[in-house]
Amino acid sequence: MKITNIETFSVSVPLKKPFKTALSTVTNAEAIIVKITAGEYVGYGEAPPTVVITGESLASIDSAIQHVVKPKLVGMDLTEYESVMYTLQKSMIGNTSAKAAVDMAIYDLLAKRSQLPLYQFLGGYRNALETDYTVSVNEPVEMATDAVQYIKDGFSILKVKVGKDTIQNDLSRIKEIRKRVQNDAVIRLDANQGWTAKEAIYAIRKMEDEGLNIELVEQPVHAKDIEGLRKVTDAVYTPIMADESVFSPEDALKVIITRASDLINIKLMKSGGIHQALKINALAESAGMECMVGSMIESRVGITAAAHLAASQRNITRFDFDAPLMLDYDLVNGGVQYTKNMMTFTEDYGLGIHYVEKGGITVGMD
Repeated sequence: MKITNIETFSVSVPLKKPFKTALSTVTNAEAIIVKITAGEYVGYGEAPPTVVITGESLASIDSAIQHVVKPKLVGMDLTEYESVMYTLQKSMIGNTSAKAAVDMAIYDLLAKRSQLPLYQFLGGYRNALETDYTVSVNEPVEMATDAVQYIKDGFSILKVKVGKDTIQNDLSRIKEIRKRVQNDAVIRLDANQGWTAKEAIYAIRKMEDEGLNIELVEQPVHAKDIEGLRKVTDAVYTPIMADESVFSPEDALKVIITRASDLINIKLMKSGGIHQALKINALAESAGMECMVGSMIESRVGITAAAHLAASQRNITRFDFDAPLMLDYDLVNGGVQYTKNMMTFTEDYGLGIHYVEKGGITVGMD
C-alpha cells in the first residue's frame, strides 16, 4: 500500500460571526485540504493557517507539503507507517499544521484499509461526544446575550474567551454571563495567554470568592512562561489547563514534571497530528492528568480527525469541536455528524469523508 500522490488545494468559508480571542479576530475559515492516494484508497486532511499560534500561513503550509513532505513520502509503504510517521515528523522543524494534515490523511488511509472507522482503529473507547460552544470576547452584554442564545441552541458547556484587555473587564464579562445563564451551563474560560501570573491569580481567586463556578481556566499566561503557569496552578483551586504551552510530547513532559497545570489541551495543529497527540495523551494519562482535544477554526475535515482521536481514548474527557458550526456553509460530505451539542460518527471506514467542495466544485470524490 504505497503512497502514490499527495495533492493540496485551498478553501475559504465565511464565519457567521467574527471569532474573537485575545490573540486575533477571524472572519473567514481558511485551510489547505490534503488528499493522499495509496492504492485504491484516498485519505483526507486539513491544515488551517494560525499565524499567531503555529506561525503558519496558507502559502507556507502548501509549500511545506508539496516541496518538502511530498518528495519524502511518495513511494513509502503505509504498512510500515511507523517509518512513514517518523519521516514526516523529521522532514522539517516546526510546520506542525502541515504535518498534521498529512498525518490525519495517513490515518484515514490506514483505517480504511483495516475497514474500520478511525475512532475504532485507534481504540474505540466511545462513539459519541458532547462539544462545548465558544463565546467570543466582546463587551459583557453582547457576550452574555450570545451565551444565552447558545444555551437555547442546545449547548450546556460554554467556553468563554477572555484576556483581551483588562482583568476588571474580564470579571465583568464572566459576572454578566453567569448572571444571565444562571446554572444552565458549565462555564470554562480561555485566556489565550492574555494574563500575567499575578493577574490570573487575582482574577481566578476573585471568581472563586464570588461563586462564579468556573470549571477550568485555559492557558492564563504566556505559552513560554511555564513557571508562571505553575504558580497559577498552585495558587488557585480552579483547575488550570495548558494549551499553547504544549505542542510536543517534550512540552507535555515538562508541564507534567513541573506540575505546571492540571490538564492539557491537545490540538492536532500543535502536535503535528494524531501520532504525536497519542504520545501526549499517554504521557498525561500516566501522570493522572486528563486531556481535552480542541481545535483551531477548521472545517469538518480537521474536526472529524480530532473527534475520532478524542473518541478513541479514555483519558480524553473534554471536547472543543464547535468550529464547523460557526461556518456560513459546509464544504464537506461525510465525516462527523452534529445534533446540536452532540457529535456522532458514521460507520464509514476511516474519517468517513466522501468529498470536499472547492468553490462549488466537488474535489476528490471516491
